[in-house]
Amino acid sequence: MNTLKSKNMLQTLFEQKQKDILTIYFTAGFPKLNDTPKILNGLEAAGVDIIEIGIPYSDPLADGPVIQNSSTHALSNGMTLAKLFEQLEHVTIEAPIVLMGYLNPVLQFGITKFIERCVEVGVSGLILPDLPVEIYERDYKKQFEAANLNFIGLVTPQSSDARIAKIDRASSGFIYAVSSASTTGSHKSAVNFKDYLDKLQNLNLKNPVLTGFNIKDHNSYQNACKHCRGAIIGSAFISHLQTHGVSNGSIQNFVQKIKQSPS
Repeated sequence: MNTLKSKNMLQTLFEQKQKDILTIYFTAGFPKLNDTPKILNGLEAAGVDIIEIGIPYSDPLADGPVIQNSSTHALSNGMTLAKLFEQLEHVTIEAPIVLMGYLNPVLQFGITKFIERCVEVGVSGLILPDLPVEIYERDYKKQFEAANLNFIGLVTPQSSDARIAKIDRASSGFIYAVSSASTTGSHKSAVNFKDYLDKLQNLNLKNPVLTGFNIKDHNSYQNACKHCRGAIIGSAFISHLQTHGVSNGSIQNFVQKIKQSPS
């Protein structure tokens, strides 16, 4: 992958597209170990704006049952960080790639080596839900910035304005607005969080805001997009892959249903 081209892909996307930004999440190595490149190419062909790849982990605290199960399955398939980077070496897509994972596997891999590999394969950003912003700023921010790798912070409805501002200052690329304090894939509707998303917009953050958790269909996607720059869909897509497979046609069908209301 052309690393120079991919370095600022997130910033370029947000400059070029002002609304309805669709991010799709899937777990690396699921349903099968070598499905990752197929899914990436399928999402690219379907016109997804940002692709978020989950790094499988044995204790994914922020994830609900669907993503937890996909992570367990991927690990049993033999997926590792080293394998994921090998797979990404053979994929060339235009959409920005964001990795989402937990700190322990990254530290085991080696933070310096991890950042180097992200740059080599064209990863644009990283989401680490269990990395406090204070630790990031103290220990890792200089390395991330030197590599032009975006650190994407998470905020919740329980985050104070001061906390949100701190996370926004430390982050780049975008802010991930978790729509509730629950885990991914629960049945709370994102439309209930209109006031929360509107508050984030009114705080004049330097980063654009995307919301995720519990976005699963056209209606929840559209409702979320009314109050921020776009939405992130994970559990619903994982379930779709498990049921309908990873062909381009299967992925195209899922994305079209999210973007277009049923006739």
